[in-house]
Amino acid sequence: MSQYNVIGIMSGTSLDGIDIAYIQFEKNERWKFEILVAETIPYNPTFEQQLREAIHYSKEKLEQLDVSYTRFLANTIQKFIEKHNLTSLDAVCSHGHTILHQPENGITYQIGNVPELGVLLKNCVKTVVCDFRVQDVELGGQGAPLVPIGDELLFSEYDYCLNLGGFANVSFHENGKRIAYDICPVNIVLNKYAKQLGFPYDDKGNLAKSGTHLLNLDSALNNLPYYRQKPPKSLGLEWVQEEIFPRLEASSAKEIDLLRTFTEHVARQLAQNFTKDAKILVTGGGAYNDYLLEKIHEYKKVQLVKPSQKLIEYKEALIFGFLGVLRLREEVNCLQSVTGAAKDHSSGKIYRQN
Repeated sequence: MSQYNVIGIMSGTSLDGIDIAYIQFEKNERWKFEILVAETIPYNPTFEQQLREAIHYSKEKLEQLDVSYTRFLANTIQKFIEKHNLTSLDAVCSHGHTILHQPENGITYQIGNVPELGVLLKNCVKTVVCDFRVQDVELGGQGAPLVPIGDELLFSEYDYCLNLGGFANVSFHENGKRIAYDICPVNIVLNKYAKQLGFPYDDKGNLAKSGTHLLNLDSALNNLPYYRQKPPKSLGLEWVQEEIFPRLEASSAKEIDLLRTFTEHVARQLAQNFTKDAKILVTGGGAYNDYLLEKIHEYKKVQLVKPSQKLIEYKEALIFGFLGVLRLREEVNCLQSVTGAAKDHSSGKIYRQN
């Protein structure tokens, strides 16, 4: 096959909701794509709270959440298919939602990746591809980031591809191979303090802009050992809860000043990872944070390119759709140079229904 119609699904650590996109891929000389329709289905407050707290759940409670999340996910996908009257689907390609990510302990766990997902969707699609991270961790890799194969094959005209979601991650081509890693937390921290001020997020960075930059706190954050580690490396919620939030809370600073300081921190960390005058594709919710982008440019003169709204908001859903297509073709979708796994490999579980 040279053409695929798939649904790509992503739920990130910022807990905005389920990103779901209907995409057409075509392979000729190189891969081409079109996001035909996409939307974000927000979590209700109860579900959002469960996902936020699940890292502390017992094994039994986590298994119950996995069951309920899988049903919710299947229902969301089915409604999306019916709403947009989608037919001739080749596959649904789903990331699930990360609860635990401790690759150093051989653990990564995304709920919503059980075989039942395929069973629940069998009346509208016969093939589900999911659970993309586990195999990489079993091969000694970080299980993250997985987006860079899409950056390599779909966005090669950029010097860097930067995603600003719950975490900031970057990928680029260097010395004949793709390099990628998580740089620092972004919206997983900024959204917390914006919500404490009564806002769902810091619109355009205007809240941070009105705060005070706490230099001593910023200096302490910049000295965290993770920032000196060489890639491959990746971050999870656990790291933020152990290393970031305690330092911010211990400062007893106002929320507005924590927003300003952490925005400055993110901008500095990002700028340090770019070469001068580089052309950078910026996607994820943080692409709308004008103040953050201004600060990045202050620290390093680079060309920050914001693409279409669809691509800003749904690039990860797009690429998990692409990872599923590569898996169906039994082609590499996880890169050793990125994750540190023992080898390049084709990852993801395929559930087919009769």
